[in-house]
Amino acid sequence: MDEHPEYHADLADVDAALRAMQYTDESKSNPFLHLSMHLSISEQCSIDQPRGIRQAVELLTHRRNSLHLAHHEAMDCLGRMIWESQRAGRPPDGDAYIGCVQQQATKD
Repeated sequence: MDEHPEYHADLADVDAALRAMQYTDESKSNPFLHLSMHLSISEQCSIDQPRGIRQAVELLTHRRNSLHLAHHEAMDCLGRMIWESQRAGRPPDGDAYIGCVQQQATKD
């Protein structure tokens, strides 16, 4: 949360924040979803699951010189993997997810 001061006002009143979760606003990101994705990526890296995600995120972190920015790029890949899995009705494709993160790490 420290790295996302833009969410401080949204999360200052817990009850209001929980009520706001019921509504979607495409012009704003969901702070709970965003922060939970940071946590998910951290956990994935800590246990290297799917296998290879730790190395891919480390490479991306090195290329961007920022773990926080690397997480944001990995989030795009994670979100895409989840969306494609849901849309196709199949299990998440961890290899495609890691490939996406690796691809981000090789882009300038």
